[in-house]
Order: sequence, then C-alpha cells, then structure tokens
Amino acid sequence: MSVGHVQRAIEESGIPTVSVFVASFGHIPELMSLPRSLITPHPMGRPLGAPGDGGRQREVVRAALDLFNSPDPKIVEMDGGWRVSL
Repeated sequence: MSVGHVQRAIEESGIPTVSVFVASFGHIPELMSLPRSLITPHPMGRPLGAPGDGGRQREVVRAALDLFNSPDPKIVEMDGGWRVSL
C-alpha cells in the first residue's frame, strides 16, 4: 500500500503515474483512490506475466503506457489469462 501513497503524492505534484497490480490486489486501486492503475490477471509476483513470455510482457507494458498517456484517471483490467511459456 505504500506504493499507492507514493503514487498519489507524485500525481499531486503534477507528474502522471501508473501502477500495475495482479488480480489478487485488484481492489487496492479503488480502495486507495489511485489515479491510474492496470490490473493484470496474473498471479502474485508476476504482474507482467510469466518469465520468458516476452509477448505478454510487452502487452502489459503497452497497456500501462496507454494508461499513462490517458488524460483521465481510471482503473483498467486486462483481459487474458496466465500463460506459461516454454
């Protein structure tokens, strides 16, 4: 939760931020009124996806950057599921 407090303080100074949360912590952005948050359907400890799954990791980073560039505060939930790469 401390990351949320830092995010809010940075936003109040005029710098946009984005937090990426795994689904099990998906309630935190709304609870803390965080301005821009991306919720992924991944398990704890893997907010960007499985190790070695560069395609999915790029999808998450692109979604976070799209949210970063959005002028309106919002919480976005990503589609898809946990994929284990070979």
